[in-house]
Amino acid sequence: MSHFYIECSFEVSPRVPGAEILLAQLSEFPFESFEETDEGLNAYIRKEDWHNELIKEVGILQDPSFQITQQIREIAPENWNKKWETHFEPIEIGSECRVRAPFHEKKEVVYDIVIEPKMSFGTGHHETTHMMLQFVLELELTGKKVLDMGCGTAVLAILAAMKGATHVDGIDIDSWSYLNAKENVLRNEEGGINIYQGDVDAIPDVKYDIILANINRNILLADVGRYAEHLDTRGKLLLSGFYIEDEPIITAACENALLSLKKKTQKNNWMAAIYSKI
Repeated sequence: MSHFYIECSFEVSPRVPGAEILLAQLSEFPFESFEETDEGLNAYIRKEDWHNELIKEVGILQDPSFQITQQIREIAPENWNKKWETHFEPIEIGSECRVRAPFHEKKEVVYDIVIEPKMSFGTGHHETTHMMLQFVLELELTGKKVLDMGCGTAVLAILAAMKGATHVDGIDIDSWSYLNAKENVLRNEEGGINIYQGDVDAIPDVKYDIILANINRNILLADVGRYAEHLDTRGKLLLSGFYIEDEPIITAACENALLSLKKKTQKNNWMAAIYSKI
């Protein structure tokens, strides 16, 4: 089934940190995808989930510290495909990994990942995905069991499988992301990756060596205990999707779940961190 989408285009002044605050607050609503622009931010939501009163509940829009204007328009799925084809450029993570679209020329790298994102999150362009890809590149994954929670395009799951993980699961609650992840798994000929639709309750009865979760702060805080339950002894939890200022509360939640902070990195105002089961 094809869905029509509403595009909310925001011009934000000052853009930093206004656009980032706006993105974080919009993430609390059923928006499925975001695109950073020179002027601010574009946010996309299914037409059936949209109502005109929705964005009136977004706090920063009432904050006099920021000047924000918005335009609302309806877009068809095929228009979105044209949009990302125009703007999606290949991403290189170090010298080993390259994330590209099917229409980009192939280059010789160790990990050549082909992603057709459509409305799904996770191409490597966003700081959080980029940092998570860097973390995955650093890990020894041969023979490991890996879970990609909130997998989006499945780019992290695909890289984990390419690096030798023998059991890889991906989960996303959104049906568009679920279908897109399955497409990308087949596109990269990584048929051993299992993709499930659902939330934390969809995690299989498996003890993982590595769990990846690039999701917004509130979901991480709510679910980190469940992630810990599914980690094997000395397992690692890789988290991103939160801002630098959120790290203390994320780390506190992890410590309550008997996970200790081992490493953290940041890109602009975003942070990624690795926690280990104590």
